[in-house]
Amino acid sequence: MPTRVHEFAWPDRVVIGTIGEPGARTFYLQVRTGKQIVSIALEKQQSAQLAEKVDGILDQLSTLEGNPFSVPKGTPIELVDNDQLEPVEEQFRTGAMTLGWDPTTAQVVIEAYPLTDADDDDESPDQNGIEVPEMLLVRMPVGTARAFAKRTREVVGAGRPACPLCGYPVDADGHACTLPEA
Repeated sequence: MPTRVHEFAWPDRVVIGTIGEPGARTFYLQVRTGKQIVSIALEKQQSAQLAEKVDGILDQLSTLEGNPFSVPKGTPIELVDNDQLEPVEEQFRTGAMTLGWDPTTAQVVIEAYPLTDADDDDESPDQNGIEVPEMLLVRMPVGTARAFAKRTREVVGAGRPACPLCGYPVDADGHACTLPEA
């Protein structure tokens, strides 16, 4: 059965955002082109790694002689997006992701696939009730990718503060940590 591909070649918006309070947040990768919006759930760590890897690709490309892809060192101010997520309808919970570079279009490419654990509903039924595998395919120009990585780092970092003694997150209702024995 063919895979349903939610493809965004030149998205109007691509961001990581959250719903919920620190300590109980759900992270979403949300992509929009016109009226088409897709939101997929991710783990906090997946979000952090995605930002790190996107910046890594862009940093590596910017060191090429003559920077042939005009990769910006920082985030272009006109691409900063601090707005909230648009209304979220979760398409799927992300399992595997791939990240790449398409030199023909000078775009960072993200592919995201649903969890494949048999306990998780990782496929969507079509009109006939048949399960259809799906994926998200996003292509971002370099400036958009740089802005995406910056925002993602900020969203990930906006969670619970770390305990200065044990390093674990401190909940709003308190924290009890056990220090390592000397």
